[in-house]
Amino acid sequence: MSDAGAAAPVPADFPVLHPITTRWKDNDVYGHVNNVEYYSFFDSAINTTLIRDGGLDIERGAVIGVCAESRCRYHASVSFPGTVRCGVRVDRLGRSSVTYGLGLFDEEDRLVAEGSFVHVFVDRDERRPTPIPDRLRSALAALVVAS
Repeated sequence: MSDAGAAAPVPADFPVLHPITTRWKDNDVYGHVNNVEYYSFFDSAINTTLIRDGGLDIERGAVIGVCAESRCRYHASVSFPGTVRCGVRVDRLGRSSVTYGLGLFDEEDRLVAEGSFVHVFVDRDERRPTPIPDRLRSALAALVVAS
């Protein structure tokens, strides 16, 4: 996430942007998308990237990613019906973990939320950290943005 005083992220700061259509159930009694849904948007964008670009096999693969940490800073609300775009980049790529930087943008490309998410890749059976597989590492390396 950007530090206080740093320029707010813009869509061009993210190598991947996933469109997400808000759903009726996303709105809360206050008439905007509930805060918990933003985490779902982040999770969906990250995992779509891992599956499509990195070949992550969520059903049978020997290696899976588990969330070790996630954060969100809210800047503005969005509502149903609407579309947001979730930007994904890699801020840190380690041996068995990756830290993503995320930006959620409304239909006018205004930043509505920014976040971070840490995946630790583990052996499916043992649940112990394991090196990120080569194909997945290559896909993640392509998302690294110099700070």
